[in-house]
Amino acid sequence: MHQDLEKKFLEDFEINQNIVHKICRVYTTDDDSHKDLFQEITIQVWKNYPKFRGDSKFSTWLYRVALNTAISLYRKSTRTIKTQNYSDLAYKIETKGYDATQDEQLKALYSAIHRLNDIDKALIFLYLENKNYDEISETLGITSVNARVKMNRAKEKIKNILNS
Repeated sequence: MHQDLEKKFLEDFEINQNIVHKICRVYTTDDDSHKDLFQEITIQVWKNYPKFRGDSKFSTWLYRVALNTAISLYRKSTRTIKTQNYSDLAYKIETKGYDATQDEQLKALYSAIHRLNDIDKALIFLYLENKNYDEISETLGITSVNARVKMNRAKEKIKNILNS
């Protein structure tokens, strides 16, 4: 049974790992931090995988776990996340290369995103992933109306940062 669960996890995760890379790109500024966050998200997704009931798409559930992990790790708090040994799973995941080279406009956008608070980063990230407000609200656990209001404010902050 455990091997079946592990096999299914590896299939689901490998197909959707770019989601994790994109989240890491939004919440980190260098390769080492990117790798550390990717590792921590992978561990948290694996630890929580048995709780995935399939009520939503795996990718939606992955967004939620990955964003919550990123936000938790990069918030200024005393809370720590209990980790598991990554090497138990790492050799089984076929990682695809992640090309971090971007044109100047994309670099400016990411620079602006890095200056936002954690929730605004998550909103903008999901928006850039072409998620609708219902999907955003489901992923972040807020109402659709609240997601729209917060999104408009976050977009305005980005405009102000880019125009300054």
